[in-house]
Amino acid sequence: METHFASPERADASELEQMVLSINRNPVIDGLMQSVGGLLAVLNQHRQILAVNDTLLKMLGFENADTILGLRPGEAINCIHAHEMPGGCGTSQHCSSCGAAISIVSALSSNETMEKTCAATVAKNDEIAEICFKVRASPLHIDDNLFILLFLQDITSQEEWAALERTFFHDINNIVTSLAGNAAMLELQDGNLDPGMAGQIRMLSLRLAKEVAIQGVLAKSSGGRNYRVSLQGISIRQLFTELGQFFTSHPASKDITLLLPEKYPVDTIKTDYCLLLRILTNMLVNAMEASKEGDTITLGFEMGDDHATFSVNNRQTIPENITCRIFQRHFSTKSGNGRGIGTYSMKLFGEKYLRGKVTFSTSNENGTTFRLALPKS
Repeated sequence: METHFASPERADASELEQMVLSINRNPVIDGLMQSVGGLLAVLNQHRQILAVNDTLLKMLGFENADTILGLRPGEAINCIHAHEMPGGCGTSQHCSSCGAAISIVSALSSNETMEKTCAATVAKNDEIAEICFKVRASPLHIDDNLFILLFLQDITSQEEWAALERTFFHDINNIVTSLAGNAAMLELQDGNLDPGMAGQIRMLSLRLAKEVAIQGVLAKSSGGRNYRVSLQGISIRQLFTELGQFFTSHPASKDITLLLPEKYPVDTIKTDYCLLLRILTNMLVNAMEASKEGDTITLGFEMGDDHATFSVNNRQTIPENITCRIFQRHFSTKSGNGRGIGTYSMKLFGEKYLRGKVTFSTSNENGTTFRLALPKS
């Protein structure tokens, strides 16, 4: 059988039954099943489930452990990629970048404990959900047989909160700082309100409310109901000026050159300013974080017959096994908490809310370019 990553072979029914009996009779395994409060499973060398504790069984929504014996982890959690290949979980192209698959395969081959973060897209209650696990795979030898103790920790909520801290609070702080600065200037003018400053304060106040609503879209509890798209004519010059000022002091822009367009095919387009700003900011941050010292990031803007297209290019390339996961929530090649929300939100805001199209291309010759094509309105 063909595979893109892990071995597709499985134990036959007779072998599987013997392994399950061996595990169930082992006092060490029994003790672990009774004492470990988290999510725990025992796998064979073919990554098939031989035993699970009650906590994991309940989380998976099964009443009887016999239902999942012989399945692989991705099949048990209803990962949407688990059945893309005849060999099942571990054999698709997506599996080559799966934290769970990598940790299990690495533990089996190295005979050492491996720990990774796994971002999974699962089918749950007739809906698609994004979940995130901390996965720890530890080898265990019993009667000359190698097994894997698979410890899982659901960190979905922690990752979403960390993402909130990384993006939302940073953006809010910038807006509040600008508001405070304008308010201080107003005090110095003895209450004589300059019309331009009044407009700036009003604009920043609206931006603050918008940022709160945008974050609500990313929060599970809101389901995106709190954001109303506001389509209006926006200045391309103002947009690029604000982006340039924002990244002048952004930590990701250190030793990176940002090239902005000097001329624009049109002066204004009709869209939601705050959403567009958020999408382009995420594109630029991702490009900068992927770049090397001395690299140049290029922001482009073109007008076609039907679309206005923004683009962000950097000179680095994305590995082929990563490209299929670029827009998956919680997935990131970078370490640290709160990652994997930037590209996901680009797609969400650009397509669901602005009715555009978010794409990317990557090659050794041209580097990586993310594009947002917005329909003319």
